[in-house]
Amino acid sequence: MNAPRFSAEVKPGEVVSVSWLNRAAREALEGSFPLMWIGGEVSTLTRAASGHVYFTLKDEHAQVRCTMWRNRAQLLPFRLEHGMQVEVRALVTLFEPRGDYQLSVEAVRRAGVGNLYEAFLRLKARLEAEGLFDPAVKRALPRFPRGIAVVTSRQAAAWQDVTAAFARRAPHLPLTLYPTPVQGEGAPARIAAAIDRAGRRAASDGNDVLLLVRGGGSLEDLAAFNDEAVARAIRNCLLPVVVGVGHETDVSIADFAADLRAATPTAAAELASAGYADLHDQLENLSTRLARAIQRRIETAAQRLDRAAARLTHPTQRIEQARLRLTNLEHRLRSRARQHLAAGQSRYATLTLRLNARRPDTAARRGQLEALTQRLERATRGLLERRRAQLEALGQHLAHLDPRGVLARGYSITRNAEGSIVRDASSLVAGAHIEIEFHDGSIDATVDKPSKTPERGAK
Repeated sequence: MNAPRFSAEVKPGEVVSVSWLNRAAREALEGSFPLMWIGGEVSTLTRAASGHVYFTLKDEHAQVRCTMWRNRAQLLPFRLEHGMQVEVRALVTLFEPRGDYQLSVEAVRRAGVGNLYEAFLRLKARLEAEGLFDPAVKRALPRFPRGIAVVTSRQAAAWQDVTAAFARRAPHLPLTLYPTPVQGEGAPARIAAAIDRAGRRAASDGNDVLLLVRGGGSLEDLAAFNDEAVARAIRNCLLPVVVGVGHETDVSIADFAADLRAATPTAAAELASAGYADLHDQLENLSTRLARAIQRRIETAAQRLDRAAARLTHPTQRIEQARLRLTNLEHRLRSRARQHLAAGQSRYATLTLRLNARRPDTAARRGQLEALTQRLERATRGLLERRRAQLEALGQHLAHLDPRGVLARGYSITRNAEGSIVRDASSLVAGAHIEIEFHDGSIDATVDKPSKTPERGAK
């Protein structure tokens, strides 16, 4: 079935296909999230042979897969690396064949805020607090302007872009250039003066809209458009002002102060000529939708091709794998043959022995039995004699260790009142009760006077 837009309803009990579901989910994601900036850390970066770049954007809590097509990746001003902190301008989408939620990245910039950007933020906050950027003070562009005033440098590529856009979309509209430097020292004051002059001469020049344009550049290059004087000149201008400074990713104070902000100088010209190119825009819209559909098909096919290329095995590798399998099978076959042959030989030897043993030599066996009996008797007698000698030796050793034997030789054992053996005379005090054990009995005694000499007084 054809997948409708996200607004399509599924009837109760209706069964839909997986492809229908994935397409509806993709349209829901693309319709719910605008083209926006997302910041994070680059991880698992892969550059395909086709030129497409695949990576994961993550922070400390989550991650999302990202795809950057070759035509976008070629425009990167720096090389994207693993672990880099970046901000990506991306569209939330879904890779239908696999059902993978991902970001389709259009632009990447390094993360971080420098001194110029901090000054930009402070000025933006102050002017915003004054109401300079209030949408209520913005003026609508006339649908069919009589003429267009353009403030930019005559040598700038932006002027060529604007004239080319009007020649293509509304060639009958007159353009009045108010030349001014768009970069360098003194540029902000001269830009503000040119805006003021274009506003004052609007009636005589027949202009209804003013375009302030220049090409892209770094934050330093666009410093003139982040100036307070330029912002106030835009708001004080008698004409509605369209600002088209830089590329799509460049944002300046002039953009916020303008009545209408355009992504590029060409886009500014297109906005000013929108009334004359309404039908052309409709056709362009249909053409854009068709181009996006074709691009999506190409991108999907490119992803399939990249995945298939990653799984593709080179013929040489496949031949080598087959050769290894054949060698392994050969080794296994030879091993099995040797095992089978060895088993047959062993069985043959066993059967031969069994056949030879069918008629044993009883006379020889009887002689062997008698010899073994004699050996057993001799061994038993020898063992008994050795055990008897060991027992007598142990008895004598035990007799030597018997403390009663020592006491019989005139020695005695002295114990204190707790029953512990007294080993040192200094451990006894006068009046202590002791027990003296002899070989034929024991006596109780009391210490008269302890001494360190061998002689002890007892009563």
